[in-house]
Amino acid sequence: MSPASTKASTTTVDATRTDDRLTPSSPSYRRMSFALFAAGVATFALLYSTQALLPAVSASFGVSASAASWTVSAATGALALCVLPMSALSERFGRCSVMTASLAVAVVVGLLVPFAPNLEWLVALRAVQGAALAGLPASAMAYLAEEVRPRALVAAIGLFVAGNSIGGMSGRIVTGWVAQLWGWRAALAAVGLMALVCALVFRALLPRARHFTPGSLSPKVLAKTVRGHLADPLLLRLYAIGALFMTVFGAVYTVIGYRLVEAPFGLPQGVIGSIFLVYLVGTVSSAAAGGLVGRIGRRGALYLAVTTTAAGLLLSLADSLPAVLLGLVLITAGFFAGHAVASSSVSRTAKTGRAQASALYQSAYYLGSSAGGTLGAIAFHSGGWAGTVLLGLLAVLGVVSITLYGTRVARAEHRLVLAGARR
Repeated sequence: MSPASTKASTTTVDATRTDDRLTPSSPSYRRMSFALFAAGVATFALLYSTQALLPAVSASFGVSASAASWTVSAATGALALCVLPMSALSERFGRCSVMTASLAVAVVVGLLVPFAPNLEWLVALRAVQGAALAGLPASAMAYLAEEVRPRALVAAIGLFVAGNSIGGMSGRIVTGWVAQLWGWRAALAAVGLMALVCALVFRALLPRARHFTPGSLSPKVLAKTVRGHLADPLLLRLYAIGALFMTVFGAVYTVIGYRLVEAPFGLPQGVIGSIFLVYLVGTVSSAAAGGLVGRIGRRGALYLAVTTTAAGLLLSLADSLPAVLLGLVLITAGFFAGHAVASSSVSRTAKTGRAQASALYQSAYYLGSSAGGTLGAIAFHSGGWAGTVLLGLLAVLGVVSITLYGTRVARAEHRLVLAGARR
C-alpha cells in the first residue's frame, strides 16, 4: 500500500473514531430519547397545567377568562424571560446539571401550586414555575446538537417535541377528569405527581454529556454571542416563525375550554379534558418532521404546516363538535410539525453559542405563547371564537410572509452562486 493510501485510510479511520456522537442505532441514543421524552412530558404538563382548568379557576375565584388566562401567561412569560440567562448557566455548568436542577425546582413548585389561596398567589407561583422550567428547553436543544450526529438531529429534536405534545395532552386529560371528580386543586396536585415520576425517569436514563465544553459566564461574552445571533437574518426569521406558530397554539388552547363549555356544546370538564387527545396527532407530526424535511425540504415542510394550521382554524368555526375536533387535529398537526422544523433549523444554523441560539428561539416561542394566551382570551371576550380564529389567521399569514421572503432570499443567493461559478 502506498504512503498516500495509508495516510488516507488512517484519516478515514480517525474521522470515524473521533465522531462518537449518538446515532439512532446506539443504545445510548435510545436512553437519551426516552430521557428527553420524559423531560418533555414533564415540561409541557407543568407549564400548561392550568390551561384546561381555566373555566373552573374562573368560577372558583370569580374572575373573567382574561384574568384567569394569566395563570398560563405568567408561566410562559417567565420562561421566555429566563431562558437566555439559564442557557448561559448551562454553558458554564453543563446541560445535564441545568436540566436536572430546573426540572427538580419546577416539580417542587408544582406540588405547592394546588395550595394557592387566591388568584394572585396562583399567578405568582406559576411565574416561579415557568422561570424554573426555563433551564430545560434551550439546554435540551443544545445537548442534542452536541451529542447527536447532524443527520439524526431533526429526528431527535422531533422526539423531544413529541414528549412536549404527550405532556400537554396527558396533563390536560388528567386535570380534566380529576377536576370533574375532586376539583381543580386536586387536578394540579395530580400533574405535580406525574411530573415527579417523569423527572426521576429523566435523571435515571440521561447519558452523560461527552462533547460539552464549558464556556464563560462573562456578560460581555454572552452579549457578544446574542448580538451575533440577532444579526443573523435566518435565525431572526426562525425566531419569528416560532413565536407566530405559538401565538396560534396558545390562543386556541387557552380559549377552547370556554367555547366548549358554552352553548351549543355544553360539555363537562372531564370531556373537555379528553378532547386534548388530539395532541397525539402532534406527537406523530413532530416525530415525522425529519422525514418530511427529507422529502420536501425545510421551507416546503413549513408551507405544509401553515396550510394545515390555517385549514384547521377555518374548520373550527363550525358549530359542530366533529368539525371543531377535526379543526383542532389540523391545528395541532400543523403547529407541532412547524415547531419541530423551525427549532431543529436553529440548532443546525448556529455554529457557535448553540445554547444561546436555542434560548433565543425558546424565548420568542414562549413569548408567542404568552401573547397568544392573553390576546386569544381578549379576542374571545370581544368577538367570540371568530375573534380568536382571526387572531390565529393573522399569525399564520405572518409565518407565510416570512417563509416566502426566506424562499426569495435563498433563490437570489443560489443565482449569485451560479453566476460566480460561470465566471
